[in-house]
Amino acid sequence: MIRALDATADAFGRRKLRVGAVSYLNSKPLIEGFSATLPHASLLLDVPSRLADELQKGRLDVALIPSVEAFTDPDYVIVSDACVATRGPVMSVKLYSRVHPGQIRSLALDEGSRTSACLAKVILNNQFGVQPRIETLPLDKDTRATSADAILLIGDRAMHAPQEQFHTVWDLGEKWLNWTGLPFVFAMWVARKDADLRGVGEALSSMRDVGLQRIREIANRECGPLELSERAAEHYLRFHLHFRLGAAERQGLRLFHTLAGELGLVPPESRLNFWEDSTSGNPVMQREPAAR
Repeated sequence: MIRALDATADAFGRRKLRVGAVSYLNSKPLIEGFSATLPHASLLLDVPSRLADELQKGRLDVALIPSVEAFTDPDYVIVSDACVATRGPVMSVKLYSRVHPGQIRSLALDEGSRTSACLAKVILNNQFGVQPRIETLPLDKDTRATSADAILLIGDRAMHAPQEQFHTVWDLGEKWLNWTGLPFVFAMWVARKDADLRGVGEALSSMRDVGLQRIREIANRECGPLELSERAAEHYLRFHLHFRLGAAERQGLRLFHTLAGELGLVPPESRLNFWEDSTSGNPVMQREPAAR
């Protein structure tokens, strides 16, 4: 775990809502003003795969987790229209191949990836009939640490070109759009059904709206440690990412869910569960069809 903010209980001894968010630059607009918006909550920052594990173990109530993880547990619900998505090149999710994609027999996956790993498998299988042997690339290693035919990098380290030449480089956001014509959703706010969700979805959407108004400020604050220029960081947040789960994003999510199910990458009975506000003001869970 990278960093925890606030204590686990408030001044009256009541357990705080436990929230987990991705530690990458792409999540910063989604947690802007967290303490002011959710003063009753604690915040943990970590890589996507570890956040998914913490939510699964019940150590978090709400987390910004890889979208594929929302398919895996019937007790998970998507609680906000705030998300990390793209409508084209995403810049921070890339597959580097030393051979033609049709000749990939081994694939090293970034240790922090799950949705991107699933997306890479879906594209390779559907477009090239390839199902490579999988290995893990640790977070502290670069592409030269593996002899795999191809390497998937995500997050901040994918924004810097590796120190070697490759036969093919894919931006997976761009690859998905060109193939399907739809946006791709990389991460969403997901909660356990037994968590107290009153007002949580509204608060998460409000933080996103504040973050979008402060893109330049966020870029200026975050660019240094990432060895990016402020201009590059701002351009990434403004033009490579989309932070609202709209109708097109839901359609792309449904298609990804179906394709992942066809390859056995998610349980066949898995569903997408959305937590909506009903006209009575009470939360209502809406279920999408199971993966085919």
